[in-house]
Amino acid sequence: MSLDARFPAISDLRARARRRLPHFVWEYLDSGTGSEATTRRNKAQIDAVRLMPSILHGEIAPDLKTSLLGQEFDLPFGIAPVGMSGMIWPGAEQLLARAAARANIPYTLSTVATQKPEDLTDSLGPNAWFQLYPPRDPEIRKDMIQRIRKAGFSTLVLTVDVPIASRRERQVRSGLTTPPRITPRVLAQIAIRPAWAMGMSGRGMPRMRFIDDYAPDTKGLPSNKHAGYLLRTSPDWSYLAWLREHWDGPLIIKGVQDHRDVARLQSEGVDAIWISNHAGRQFDAAPATIEALPLIRAETDLPILLDGGIESGLDILRALALGADFVMLGRAWHYALAALGRDGPGHLVHILKTDLEANMGQLGLGHPRDARGRLLPDPD
Repeated sequence: MSLDARFPAISDLRARARRRLPHFVWEYLDSGTGSEATTRRNKAQIDAVRLMPSILHGEIAPDLKTSLLGQEFDLPFGIAPVGMSGMIWPGAEQLLARAAARANIPYTLSTVATQKPEDLTDSLGPNAWFQLYPPRDPEIRKDMIQRIRKAGFSTLVLTVDVPIASRRERQVRSGLTTPPRITPRVLAQIAIRPAWAMGMSGRGMPRMRFIDDYAPDTKGLPSNKHAGYLLRTSPDWSYLAWLREHWDGPLIIKGVQDHRDVARLQSEGVDAIWISNHAGRQFDAAPATIEALPLIRAETDLPILLDGGIESGLDILRALALGADFVMLGRAWHYALAALGRDGPGHLVHILKTDLEANMGQLGLGHPRDARGRLLPDPD
């Protein structure tokens, strides 16, 4: 039976991932913060976006190629950063980087990944991005930036929506620490998930190895207060100006939700806006990203990226219809890895691409950006 017959949707990958991951890993991947209202809001609001079907438009030959920041991608979506990616599935960072290179889409490595930037140099395509949690110490900043650039990352993504640690209660209840500490409770969870355990054997406990180079003696911290928080600061506008001065490539600001911030971001020389509420993992009263999108689009001609609540090719079209230029997914790639191992990312590309094309056919679209012309306005 083909993968498409068994796993035709992201929901199928998610269900299998849950069966294959230890409980503490699942809670890390799947959880939000608080009552998870923001996580639910992301999905509910994107489901509410309606598009008008088209008839008698003849055959459509869809073109999914999308230009962004001077590069042409084969698809209008990419891989968002997820911290401790290699804890979720063994070798996740390399597997995702290689999958992105094959599909010609961007891959974003997190500062708190389990691999250092240099570890991925041989796996990176030309579309490698690096997500930076802002270090407080300027010398550490300079060293990190030099290493990121030398490793082959062309675009820097500054995350600005984590001024302090959130509580992430599901993670805390699971007993997860960073790096994971093998307690009887954790060992019991691992023992009933043999595929994950076998993949991890010989690799050692997953750690934030890039962070370890600057804070090597931290261990056993709660997953919502890990070593990365000891190094980072809550950035201000002067921090952004410093970063713009010291990074000569494209600079994306991730975590923008308030349209009133956009004009100043543009004046500071950022190259793109990434609308994100950290997938509901930081603040449980935040707006859905799709709610923030039209107001932000009205403020700028800069490229806009969006994540949050995206679970299908149709959801990607909805975001593009409301003004996004590009869509990023994080959890979905890790559901795919946990469900299918190295075959997962390629199958997820297939799911999203074929769903995009099917829904473009319903709408009579030759290109995804044309979805803006099919947006159905809210009734008065």
